Amino acid sequence: FCGECLQPCLQVPSPLCPLCRMPFDPKKVEKASNVEKQLSAYKAPCRGCSKKVTLAKMRSHVSSCAKVQEQMANCPKFVPVVPTSQPIPSNIPNRSTFVCPYCGARNLDQQELVKHCMENHRNDPNKVVCPVCSAMPWGDPSYKSANFLQHLLHRHKFSYDTFVDYNIDEEAALQAALALSLSEN
Repeated sequence: FCGECLQPCLQVPSPLCPLCRMPFDPKKVEKASNVEKQLSAYKAPCRGCSKKVTLAKMRSHVSSCAKVQEQMANCPKFVPVVPTSQPIPSNIPNRSTFVCPYCGARNLDQQELVKHCMENHRNDPNKVVCPVCSAMPWGDPSYKSANFLQHLLHRHKFSYDTFVDYNIDEEAALQAALALSLSEN
């Protein structure tokens, strides 16, 4: 696991593996030296200047590459689908706060839900319905996750309302994404 994915698991008194939920000792977490060697040996071209750089140094190179910075300056700026500062109409389901499916704790945003479940329910073997997914138009309110904590950690790293227009169907969203993609190239 990369550090970012493993970090939420280390913030609880008795950490569990984000994949299998088995307890592990954070002091025994090791870097994968074979992966580090591969990242240091393999070279790839920079997407801006095409200079060949090892993958281990690519992030650093890209952040200082003038060509990449120029490309980024010419990219259209991100604009949320719906301004999040606007009041939410009462006829739209609440997709910003959730109820814990284990104990019923209320008003948890996605990050708070993850933290709450990691701290209070990490050993709970019960299959539960994801409150985030079930609040989505495409969600199945009867589907129970076999490993809810893993699902939370891997599927809900961002807020859907930033990227999704709930007022259009899947086909219209696909067509809009394709049109935007074609217009950018």
